[in-house]
Amino acid sequence: MPLSVLGIETSCDETAAAVVRLGGARPEILANIVLSQTGEHAPFGGVVPEIAARAHVAAIDRVVEKAMAEAGIGFEELSAVAATAGPGLIGGLIVALMTGRAIAAVHDLPLVAVNHLEGHALSVRLVEEVAFPYLLLLVSGGHCQLLRVYGPGAYRRLGTTIDDAAGEAFDKTAKLLGLTQPGGPAIEAAAARGNPRAFQFPRPLLGRDGADFSFAGLKTAVANAVRDLGRAPSQGESEDIAASFQAAIIDCIADRTQNALRLFGAGPGGARPALVAAGGVAANRAIRSRLERLAEKAGFDFKAPPIPLCTDNAAMIAWAGIERIRAGHAETSEPIARPRWPLDELRAGEGLRHAPGAKGPKA
Repeated sequence: MPLSVLGIETSCDETAAAVVRLGGARPEILANIVLSQTGEHAPFGGVVPEIAARAHVAAIDRVVEKAMAEAGIGFEELSAVAATAGPGLIGGLIVALMTGRAIAAVHDLPLVAVNHLEGHALSVRLVEEVAFPYLLLLVSGGHCQLLRVYGPGAYRRLGTTIDDAAGEAFDKTAKLLGLTQPGGPAIEAAAARGNPRAFQFPRPLLGRDGADFSFAGLKTAVANAVRDLGRAPSQGESEDIAASFQAAIIDCIADRTQNALRLFGAGPGGARPALVAAGGVAANRAIRSRLERLAEKAGFDFKAPPIPLCTDNAAMIAWAGIERIRAGHAETSEPIARPRWPLDELRAGEGLRHAPGAKGPKA
């Protein structure tokens, strides 16, 4: 019997709903609706949690309705509802979880509370068969980590950020340069026209052991470069700063990932393992290109979801729900919204070379 799951995602500033069906050898995305809030947050230069939560409340019903209509099925044909329960902005998470809980209760369906990071981690398997275990680079606005993925619910963290995530650095740099948000696509476009050697930005942790990341110093160096100009940068200067910043980010990601490839080792039985990149920053084509060359040199296959599945979406949440159902990990009792929810909870905080803050290590 096919599994058809409605996914709901509202962890940040996209209100999303999708329907994914697994009836044969490969899953099928029947609908994948994403409503962006970019316009609401643009005047503030970043996501405002209260505005995001209110926008989710106003939009969620029609987004779910549109997804179900596009999928061409009724609620009675669903096998389950999967809703993002964390990590993310608490106001948004409550919208997804309460909407999912209401739909599941009315139609007598199981509710699968999904970790947003697991949605990213498993998203590549929605479009192609990638065998476990694989090495995952999960890189987004709020997260930057390298993990060994054994299967749904089974992760071992090899490295994480000790301060800021790469996506956060992209957003802050774009804001400093007066570019649009989200910053990743804006920086990538500007960098394509700039000189990556015009500014000598630092490469934090480059050449060090381990697979942890650090981007706070790089972000500060960009701020200092803009300040030293003594005025708003010209278009050419903005493009050079963007290109130099992106080159530094790519060098850092490649160096840390190369160490993780060594830590990962060979695949089971000598099989060629996969390096998977996922999350919003994995949509950057220059980063993908560098990782592809790195993986080939190390004897890994490079895999990444299509760009629309790298950024936040509900298809990956529905698919994570299906993966958890098939693995027997779908049972949840009174799921709650969790603003912090590490994928690898057993190892959260282990092996880091810094003292975590009051709320623990970044997830």
